[in-house]
Amino acid sequence: MKLEGETALVTGGSSGIGRATAEKLAELGARVAINYRKNQAGAEAAVATIKKNGGEAFAVRADVAKAAEVERMVEAVRGKWGKIDILINNAGDLIRRTPLAEMTEEFWDLTMDLNFKSVFLCVKATWEEMRDRKSGIIINITSVAARNGGGPGAAAYAASKGGVLTYTKSLAKELAPHGIRVNAVAPGVIATPFHEKYSSAEQMERFRAMVPLGRIGTSEETADVVVFLACRESRYMAGETVEVNGGMLMD
Repeated sequence: MKLEGETALVTGGSSGIGRATAEKLAELGARVAINYRKNQAGAEAAVATIKKNGGEAFAVRADVAKAAEVERMVEAVRGKWGKIDILINNAGDLIRRTPLAEMTEEFWDLTMDLNFKSVFLCVKATWEEMRDRKSGIIINITSVAARNGGGPGAAAYAASKGGVLTYTKSLAKELAPHGIRVNAVAPGVIATPFHEKYSSAEQMERFRAMVPLGRIGTSEETADVVVFLACRESRYMAGETVEVNGGMLMD
């Protein structure tokens, strides 16, 4: 698999799956813009790793739930490298585990904006350029929660990721005639800062017991699948959501 000459934008690329994806894209020759909102140190560390290994990368701050900041981010990437060939919509968060009794309209909207609206905004800002070239790759990161409803207190998160899964299919139908392939990856329980923050050791052990492969996945294993979807080897795939969960959910 090769990506020489390609430019990729990875949202939420400062840690976890996003960072692993950015570094793997760079290994295959892509120039990578790494978006972050708060974790500047993580984004700059990823850039440093890529440059140390001979690749090209830079960090760009933006709140991808805000249209004006998305536009500025996209223009910054185009200003540096002239185009965006690959868009990885990875930014997202559970924010906190919130049962229905504690759910507010404000929290619901915040979750939907971060996990779902952000995908719409980033696609909206980049797809016309891809259409004009008749070439482009969009990969959305959803979750096993989109299929099974998520763990305790994750209803809003699961609903937002379910939206991403369905939106991926709609986008694939609409954009495929323009040479743009849209697919998604649905990670299961992956060892990332996400679970370090939101899942206790006891919860992680319960999750592990549900995985037929008998272990928690890694960011790198997930990134391998994302990168495959960005490469020519997946050229006849569109509208697909690839489950990366060790068999926790089989569809």
